[in-house]
Amino acid sequence: MSDSILRLHAAVLTARSRDPAFSRTAKLLSEGMPKMAKKLAEEAVELGLEAVQGDRQRAILESADLIYNLVVLWSEIGIAPDDVWREIDRREQLYGIAEKLPKSRAADRARRIRPEAIVVAVTED
Repeated sequence: MSDSILRLHAAVLTARSRDPAFSRTAKLLSEGMPKMAKKLAEEAVELGLEAVQGDRQRAILESADLIYNLVVLWSEIGIAPDDVWREIDRREQLYGIAEKLPKSRAADRARRIRPEAIVVAVTED
């Protein structure tokens, strides 16, 4: 899986130099961070809805879309997959592989995000 994400990340970086008229990735990158964040949020919502409805196959498809949009966003802000893998490894050492950060750290991080700054609209593209 991580090899696939590394290849996807490399392909997204390459797409930066492509013509947005012929590359959906180049078009998304050219539309800027707000569009990338919106697409990531849309895919997360769509995945959640498919999961609630119990549609396994659609959830798989939406998961792939979510990962693609996550990698596009990472590329824009200079995050490489290895940066995320290191954080996952660090958390595994501290809390175990299937655990999240303790609530106090998550709450601190959440306070840094202004809820009024988050706008999500689900559209058909």
